[in-house]
Amino acid sequence: MWPEAQRVQQLLDQARQKKPAAVEDLLALFREPLRRAVELRLDPQLARREDASDIVQKVLFDAHRRLTEYLQDPRMPFHLWLRHMAQDRIIDTYRRHKEAARRSIDHEQPQHPPAWATQSSVQLLGHLMDKELTPASAALQQELQEKLQHVLAGLDDIDREVILMRYYEQLSNQEIATALGLTEAAASMRHLRALRRLKDALTES
Repeated sequence: MWPEAQRVQQLLDQARQKKPAAVEDLLALFREPLRRAVELRLDPQLARREDASDIVQKVLFDAHRRLTEYLQDPRMPFHLWLRHMAQDRIIDTYRRHKEAARRSIDHEQPQHPPAWATQSSVQLLGHLMDKELTPASAALQQELQEKLQHVLAGLDDIDREVILMRYYEQLSNQEIATALGLTEAAASMRHLRALRRLKDALTES
């Protein structure tokens, strides 16, 4: 999902050399991955009011403004830095709409499931189910995906975030730990615990 690390590093090095085109290319490289990451986490009620692309545009503007600061002290990989700003933007956007709306967003009924529920879960299902038990029937696959979405929605927020980052964003355990401020051992434990719960729910009769 995220751009190839070597290309990102090349553009970061060029940005340090004050090459404006490198900055534009760098941010353009992350526009689509960021949009997908925002959509995964955008509350369906808020998504009807605020487009993910608008949030991404603001994140990229912030990134452009703060890029020199990042280049001087890159404490985390660039994509995790962008994700962190995107998460802050989502929280700020939710608060702003909630306070401004005549009716609280919490009282509205969502018309659409969260974005992560509609994205392909085939890889995650393949990891959870034994290959010989994975049904070929499209109807059974759909039933499993619906059950998976239900269980994901009921997970602890951090556990669900670990699953989304690992299987939807393809982040490593080390990257997940860094993004969530956890030790690698704690991130791994949460990953295994969430997988166990998902697998138990999918295989129960």
